[in-house]
Amino acid sequence: MDARDVRDALEATGVAVRVAGDGDEVAGVRPRWVALPESAEEIAAVMRVCAAHDLAVVATGGGTKLHWGAPPKRCDVLVDLCCMNRVLEHAAGDLVVRAQAGVTVEALARALAEEGQELALDVPVPGTTVGGLLATGIAGPRRFRYGTARDLLIGVTVVLADGTIARSGGKVVKNVAGYDLGKLFTGSYGTLGIIADATFRLHPLPAARAWVTTTVERPVTEIVEPYVYEGKTLDTTSTRVAASLQAAIPAVTESPLEPSAVEVDWPDVEGPCTVAVLVEGAAAAERAKALCALMAGVLGDAQVTEEPPPWWGRLPEPRVPDAPPGTGRGGVGGGEILLEVRNIPYRLAGSFVGPFGAAGAAEVRAAVRGSLAAHVFHVALPPDTEPGRVAAFTGDLRDHMETDGEGRVVVLTAPREAARRLDRWGHVGALSLMRRVKERFDPDRRLSPGRLVGGI
Repeated sequence: MDARDVRDALEATGVAVRVAGDGDEVAGVRPRWVALPESAEEIAAVMRVCAAHDLAVVATGGGTKLHWGAPPKRCDVLVDLCCMNRVLEHAAGDLVVRAQAGVTVEALARALAEEGQELALDVPVPGTTVGGLLATGIAGPRRFRYGTARDLLIGVTVVLADGTIARSGGKVVKNVAGYDLGKLFTGSYGTLGIIADATFRLHPLPAARAWVTTTVERPVTEIVEPYVYEGKTLDTTSTRVAASLQAAIPAVTESPLEPSAVEVDWPDVEGPCTVAVLVEGAAAAERAKALCALMAGVLGDAQVTEEPPPWWGRLPEPRVPDAPPGTGRGGVGGGEILLEVRNIPYRLAGSFVGPFGAAGAAEVRAAVRGSLAAHVFHVALPPDTEPGRVAAFTGDLRDHMETDGEGRVVVLTAPREAARRLDRWGHVGALSLMRRVKERFDPDRRLSPGRLVGGI
């Protein structure tokens, strides 16, 4: 069947179809057509045509993270969920909301705020949709208190590769026996099916919020007393940043003042960093003042504000040479170089004096931002960083973080030439299980083929 016949078959479903353009590329791979369904049933109709003609499919919502992950091995149809942008149900009395996958997180927040409620997730990429939030598994500062999207997800509707509509959790109509679809699909990059809608557990909007911020200078390396955390002794050679953060982590996160998030912003690892703590709810201002006193003992003078720092809840922004702060890329685009680092608590402070601190020696200007409480960081490099240096920096970071199999370094996005030299995902112990799940859900490798670890 030729291209005209395939397009006719797609249009016969009643779904709007157009020819793909440059803006529809998925990690540099351009699809042939874009389908714009308006319901799970229309997604299913498109998937049945794709199954009949062996067409590979990638789903998108806001398009903000189409350049994340590996390029698909092939991409014939881009299923654009921008028309699926309705809040289907908001049971305010039950603190539950069900929204289509194309609803942006910002639009959902506005709708929930009218009832004094929120989905307690901070999404660091503006324009992210519900489907994109789940597909990439990204989360922001308050993951420390409320968890990630998979923790707040209580139900999901998905369309599988053969056009089957499956539902799991809340509002159950049909289940796929033996599988928790919500947990499987979160972070799957669209390789198992297309998310049509999701049901989340909500929280009341906090009565008040306050942020406590302080800046920690970074002088030359010095010797500090050994530090023991969770039974592990850290290196005795450290910087003042690392030493201060070592002490701050348990002092703040284990405090009865109940912080919701503890974030660090380190725009240049050769310079100072800022630590910010969020407190929410009753007596937030008073608790923030108490945290000020607590932090003064380990980090230095702090201040309380009712507004977050300008960098709060956003990905790091690499400095462009000869440009002032705030003019780096930091946004959406195929030129980004962005890594995600997940670490275990006792090695957290050491990570700041390992490859992060050695970035200058490697001639890499790294910017670091992330959660001191949840131990998840993002590292951004200038987009013009030489590919060999990107690979060397990533390798050093992995050597430092993954030696015992517990730390993880994932390359979320990088320019094509740099990406060719990189293992995007590093070691994944559950790879064989992930491959079996892929075989179960998509045996013909039709959904985002090759986007995930191991070419899944």
